[in-house]
Amino acid sequence: MKKIMILGAGLMQKPAILAAKHLGYEAVVVDANPNAVAVPLADRFEPIDLKDRDGLAAFADTLNKDPENGLAGVFTAGTDFSASVAFVAEHCGLPAHSFDSCLNASDKARMRGCFSKDGVPSPSFREIEKSHISEIVSAAEQGNVEFPKVVKPCDNMGGRGCRLVRSKEELLPALTNAVQNSRTSRAIFEDYMEGAEFSIDSIVYNGTLTITGFADRHIFYPPYFIEMGHSLPSAVNDKIKNELIATFALGIKALGLTCGVAKADIKYTKNGPMIGEIAARLSGGYMSGWTFPYSAGMNLTEEAMKIAIGKEPDYLLANRKSLPWEPHESVRGKEQPFALYEIKSNLVSAERAWLSIPGKVSAVYGLDKAAGVYGVNDVLPRVTKAGDKVSFPRNNVEKCGNVIAVALNRDKAYKSASEAVSSITIRLEANNEETEKFLSGIAESDEEGFPPSAFTLAPGIDGVKTSVGAGTVIKKNASALESLPESLQPLADSVMDWNYCTLRKTLEKFDEICPVHEELDGASFWSAVLRGGIQGALYVADCASLS
Repeated sequence: MKKIMILGAGLMQKPAILAAKHLGYEAVVVDANPNAVAVPLADRFEPIDLKDRDGLAAFADTLNKDPENGLAGVFTAGTDFSASVAFVAEHCGLPAHSFDSCLNASDKARMRGCFSKDGVPSPSFREIEKSHISEIVSAAEQGNVEFPKVVKPCDNMGGRGCRLVRSKEELLPALTNAVQNSRTSRAIFEDYMEGAEFSIDSIVYNGTLTITGFADRHIFYPPYFIEMGHSLPSAVNDKIKNELIATFALGIKALGLTCGVAKADIKYTKNGPMIGEIAARLSGGYMSGWTFPYSAGMNLTEEAMKIAIGKEPDYLLANRKSLPWEPHESVRGKEQPFALYEIKSNLVSAERAWLSIPGKVSAVYGLDKAAGVYGVNDVLPRVTKAGDKVSFPRNNVEKCGNVIAVALNRDKAYKSASEAVSSITIRLEANNEETEKFLSGIAESDEEGFPPSAFTLAPGIDGVKTSVGAGTVIKKNASALESLPESLQPLADSVMDWNYCTLRKTLEKFDEICPVHEELDGASFWSAVLRGGIQGALYVADCASLS
């Protein structure tokens, strides 16, 4: 049996492993972590660091000792190691983007340089190393840096080390953290793009570009860029969509990608489309392996894998529809680099994340209830057991889990996804320093306004500053909902926390989970509710039971 080498053994690589098996190949999986979640699915597993290109190539040579059953292709999805894929593919003479083009798509400084050279809209930037930090900070102190700016590592994914810099006070820790999160100790310092954000997946094949997923990204919680979900297909109009696709196509050409997949994070600004990044891999975040297949009925991973093993992506070619070349005026006049196509979506997929305030988990409720919500296809928790540490996310790896709902229209898909998320509750251990710090509103000096409160009563007023409930108590075992202060009653159904719980639903949850409790100080309880939602309410009750 011929083999396909799959780089990565995390959950994002599960569709690739299954696709290899379905196509009739042996799934040979490599990853530095022998305990990665998808290792048991592999036909063969080899513990190799994905950064070790020479080691990967040497392993490929061992697989090719038997030409009849050797290596047919190399593949990854949802990792930042497309350059390692291309390196091995070139070494073995297998179909793939060139190694050089994948380096362009893996290193953000190289990427920005390619865009700048070809006139592809992207932010003005500077590449920085640790030695440059003091110079930039000094320039900011002298008023020679315009804010806001964005800083991000040159070679990482998942939002690690990436943040908005809104003032000179935030600059030093942001630059330092970005460089520390880079494998090569480099970062880019660039202008901030204001505008709606989108994710695009695609396949580049024989001079054509086929869009295989175009989604709205839902980004929150500055100064960080936390993706709390995506919706596919996008709700944007065709004019803007076509302009974004045209800029994406020009970006792919600038990087030199010709044979395989490409994904973009791209914004539509007041000046038109601007590219955040283009990667030479399928997207993570459940888009390529989950939401797009649900929405369009096509196994994207399998079609992309066919190209990697030298076969024709027959389903893709038979079902794609032509798209017009309608560039924005900022790139009008540039030659169309590819014939454009799209695989249309017939259903709406809504992926939504849930999160936690800081602390240590004592229990998780509602996962089965979330899975039972009509229209929900997947509940994908990352935090599942007592003892897990949680924090309010500063990157996309620190979220607590995701749900995916599918429906005939947006309203139904969005409603099912939010209902599922709101069914899940993470209870935290009492008397925890990190939880206390959050509930008291203590913030780092370079993170003004972060983390936010669960409920905001009015601009600038949150649970830390409010005096709601002062001088009152919630009697022992009394209903929290029935004890809701008069000043909050008009807001019971009109304000919502980050996990789609209204104030009313939060208190209903409390009454269901914690019907037996000690007498609770009203000021502490209602402040904790407004600051930390159901987690704050349960935390106050659990601390009271121990005192």
